[in-house]
Amino acid sequence: MSTTTLPPRARLSVALLGPVLLLAGCSQDLGPGGPQAAAPETATVQEATGAQPAPFAGDEPVRVALVQNSGAGDYFQQWTNGARQQAAALGIELQVYDAQADNARQATDMQTAIGSGVQAIIVDHGQSDTMCPLINDGLAARLPVVIYDVEISACAPDAVETAQDDANLASLILGKMTEDLGQGKPVGYVNVLGIAPLDRRHAVWEQVRQQNGWDQRFFVGEFTNSVATDNAQLVDAALKASPGIAGIFAPYDELTKGTVSAVRQNGREGEIKVYGVDISTADIEVMTAEGSPWVATATTDPNAIGAAVVRATALELAGQLGTKEVVFPGTLVTQDFLREKQVRNLAQLREQLPELNMTQVATADWIPVVEF
Repeated sequence: MSTTTLPPRARLSVALLGPVLLLAGCSQDLGPGGPQAAAPETATVQEATGAQPAPFAGDEPVRVALVQNSGAGDYFQQWTNGARQQAAALGIELQVYDAQADNARQATDMQTAIGSGVQAIIVDHGQSDTMCPLINDGLAARLPVVIYDVEISACAPDAVETAQDDANLASLILGKMTEDLGQGKPVGYVNVLGIAPLDRRHAVWEQVRQQNGWDQRFFVGEFTNSVATDNAQLVDAALKASPGIAGIFAPYDELTKGTVSAVRQNGREGEIKVYGVDISTADIEVMTAEGSPWVATATTDPNAIGAAVVRATALELAGQLGTKEVVFPGTLVTQDFLREKQVRNLAQLREQLPELNMTQVATADWIPVVEF
């Protein structure tokens, strides 16, 4: 196969944010009192060796909408960073809409995206009952629609569904929790149902909890734009009413950080072990802090996930994806491992666990793959 010259964007190893549009009114509030964005991590780009197919071979950039429903925290910031940088490497003009935990706003964003003249749409998180009719509207408009972490298999089966392997992530971390706690222990649970990845992790929790005979003393959780802060208050109240808890499962890192904060506020870090899902540099700081009760997490790299979802979208646009489901595997990271390897940030964790980059997932020889 002959090679073509990639657009200059695809050869940069800098921030690669040129062709990305963050639509006015759709970005996170980063002003005083608003959530502060972590500094975006810079990717390097593995140059493509193959000729770009249509629609990427033309002179005009490919336009793709990213319709998000994010929450607070590093995970969403890093996921979007990965998506932006992979889009830029491919010469994609990415229009980013972010509803920030507002389901009605996400529906409006999706309607706007469908009519905006884009060539494909990525939907990142959201509620199935809100988004499925609109996803089908996008498909009816002959737009490829790629979903991340929305349950669509029953209601929008013609869309491409991408997701972390949430059952695997939950099994990894609950295997560690079982190893540490054993049978018949009193436990707490912090989760929010109605969100596809958390629902999938919940199914594994129910199975493992019953198998181990764990006594679930409380189940709290809510999804807001300040997840850690708001859930710290819920867990604080639950802990005050629940003596003797041995461990808590909080399967999303903002829930986990809120749980850790509540455990510390109650002075119970010496008796309660906390188990989470996801990782970021901020999470690593919490896990490795002296006396931290957060002993393990199961995770992927959100930067790599965002990039892989964009690659899957590019393959779908080119007619080369060949599947309606793309699943991203996870790995277990323990507090002991982080301390032993002196890992202080995600870059150092990738050095120890290079499989987190997932550069072989959803790719082709014509795709310049970003690596963090």
